[in-house]
Amino acid sequence: MKKAAVLFGISLLSLLCGCNISEEPCAKKDFFAMDTYMTLTAYGDNAEAALDRACSEITRLEGLFSVTDKNSDIGRINSSRGQPVEISTDTAKLISRSSKLSEFTDGTLDITVYPLVREWGFTTGNYAVPTDKKINELLGSTGYLNISINDNKVTIPENYQLDLGSVAKGYAGERAAEILKEEGVTSAILSLGGNVQTIGEKPDGTPWRVAVTDPFSPSDTICTLSVIDKAVVTSGNYQRYFVSEDGKKYCHIIDPKTGYPVDNGLASVTVTGDSGTYCDGLSTALFVMGEEKATAFRNEHRDFDMLIITEDGRIIITESLSENVEFTDNTITQKVEVIK
Repeated sequence: MKKAAVLFGISLLSLLCGCNISEEPCAKKDFFAMDTYMTLTAYGDNAEAALDRACSEITRLEGLFSVTDKNSDIGRINSSRGQPVEISTDTAKLISRSSKLSEFTDGTLDITVYPLVREWGFTTGNYAVPTDKKINELLGSTGYLNISINDNKVTIPENYQLDLGSVAKGYAGERAAEILKEEGVTSAILSLGGNVQTIGEKPDGTPWRVAVTDPFSPSDTICTLSVIDKAVVTSGNYQRYFVSEDGKKYCHIIDPKTGYPVDNGLASVTVTGDSGTYCDGLSTALFVMGEEKATAFRNEHRDFDMLIITEDGRIIITESLSENVEFTDNTITQKVEVIK
């Protein structure tokens, strides 16, 4: 295996804001949690104390959801050998919401694919292409339908393992926003890696502007989205990947049905909506679906907006979101398809 080329998309979504946009009291916190850099910015007289509480909550949730900490709720579930495990209300709630999202998306989101993610090396850094035999073997130990949850007790079959990475930051952003609102904050923007959660609008009354990374040039921005009181989440094949000896690129998002990294012509999917958890899980699910199925899914379910960038440079965007997007290069609009 050649040396892996890996890109960690910590700047997947950047924020076009700062404490200088208003004379209103502003507080900002930068810290590392859930394997990513986070920046939380809030406005108001109680902003500093509110952000302290929000940061503490994110750190607490990380301790519950971590797949690498054997003492976390997920760590204890994964080592339970088929026995029921008593877990926190937050973990039970997120597993339950994930299972419902899995059913809702026909299994394109599945929190039981962790054994496959690990086998491909995305958790260890020991990248390798597994044999078909090994992939089929591990697929036999996956499937969200085999998760049993009763109140705060969770049971999974022996050899199964869970990973909440596809929804954890979205949930953490939701909880942080709830805390800030409890503290009286009405204007804030929270960047949790590739997840952005906004509260209200900017102090000056204008929408927040969230910059979406160009998947073909990750240090650049392809467009900005204007949002108010929404979550914005992107999943893409440029965040984490490795290149095999034969030059093929493998991204970290695994198709639960095949056991292989997704390779369906999509470069990234951005989802906006009211719920961070929903947007987080849905961005992954839509990326796995591919262009045709994702578009059909959006035609059936209209409680979110999306922006899809394909590997051949086309952009598919929902009509309502297209009214709130600004592309950095005007020539890009020639490749934009607006859908209802």
